[in-house]
Amino acid sequence: MSGHPSDTDAPRDAGKAGLASAPGEDVRQEKCRELRPYLIGFALSVLLTALPFALVAGGWATGLSAYAVIGAAALVQVAVHFRFFLHIGLGRSTRDDLQLILFTALIIVLMVGGTLWILGNLHARMM
Repeated sequence: MSGHPSDTDAPRDAGKAGLASAPGEDVRQEKCRELRPYLIGFALSVLLTALPFALVAGGWATGLSAYAVIGAAALVQVAVHFRFFLHIGLGRSTRDDLQLILFTALIIVLMVGGTLWILGNLHARMM
């Protein structure tokens, strides 16, 4: 008992360290595996937001082509959100997934339709 660890203590400590690090490593890998789709979805969402903005701000897309680019980017972004954030794949949907998609479509139709209705009404009043 001179204060130095004996030869038998070292393997026991190494074994404890090995057991303690293995579950921690599994948890870290699982967190990385779960975080990866969110980061990919975030990057795609930023890209799909910045691309139409840059095209319109730079003057590369004007008039009807600007509307087409913005609309196409919006539809792709909806698909990205479904896939990467809501984890709804292209396979067979369950009933809950179908209800979610239909409700989202209803909200989008109401927002776009209401906006066009209001803008049309304002245009008619201004003329």
